[in-house]
Amino acid sequence: MSTVSALEPNLSQSDGADVRGVAALLTPGNLVMAGLLAAAFLLLFFRWFLVQHAFAMNSPDDWGHVYIVPLISGYILWKRRDALLSMRSEVFWPGLPLILLGISCYFLFVITNYANHMFQGFAIVLTLAGLAILLLGPRMFPLLAFPIAYLAFGVTVSEMVMLKVTAQLQLMASWGSWVLLNVIGLVTERAGNVLVITTSGGEEIPLNVAEACSGMRMLVAFYALGAAVAFIACRHWWQRIALLLLAGPVAIFVNVLRVAFLGVGSLWNPELAKGDAHMLIGVLWLVPAFLLFMGVVWALNRIVRDEAPGAPDKKGVEAKP
Repeated sequence: MSTVSALEPNLSQSDGADVRGVAALLTPGNLVMAGLLAAAFLLLFFRWFLVQHAFAMNSPDDWGHVYIVPLISGYILWKRRDALLSMRSEVFWPGLPLILLGISCYFLFVITNYANHMFQGFAIVLTLAGLAILLLGPRMFPLLAFPIAYLAFGVTVSEMVMLKVTAQLQLMASWGSWVLLNVIGLVTERAGNVLVITTSGGEEIPLNVAEACSGMRMLVAFYALGAAVAFIACRHWWQRIALLLLAGPVAIFVNVLRVAFLGVGSLWNPELAKGDAHMLIGVLWLVPAFLLFMGVVWALNRIVRDEAPGAPDKKGVEAKP
């Protein structure tokens, strides 16, 4: 049974009262108040949204996926709409301290020496969670927690973290592709992040595994994808955890294949490892990466098959619930 199913109440027993309760909230006055609250939220954090948009537009290959993150959160809420509509909302004042904490942290990372765009974004997510608890109550929040927390994938990672992680990913990509190129018969030497392929004619072709080849954008996108697929397509918690743990290795493995492919392609045309051609090949490799990742999802779901209560097993004996 999925998390959503476990949290959904028995609608057959209380449909009428609950629907009337939800309909009572959809008054013109409440809708106007909700609109004003949303406008105030956007206005308060307008500067951050503007900067985040600039990051995504200036580096679409790295952060273009941030536009998709809110859509995925919205889709998860839509999938849970029946459970949400079946519950009564209530004002829960313990959510107010979370709102104040989120706003305080946001301005702490804006106007002090600790200014940091990433932490500002996390503070906004915390503020939104506090608003959900305050206005909708603790009974509805379990269904809202993941869609709200998922919005953190729409926050650009700070430059300091990027530099540290990217450096390690560059080493992994260069080492892995060096091993693979030698395994397939290409004489390749490695010096840090630079690979030198020696052709049969003795010509040396350098291949620099730069920051753009580190696979950082693939790693971030895969963790965002993995978190969404884990909660939508997987039925058990152990499957979800396994999928999240495998998202990183799958992204790194595919990036090694991509760098090795660029190395092989450079034997015919060295320009393939440069400029627009290099970027295009990187985008095309996202397709097999996605297929491989979905293959992992398929394998995890095939490991355990849930049988419906009352369904006969292979021996013809009725399965007990």
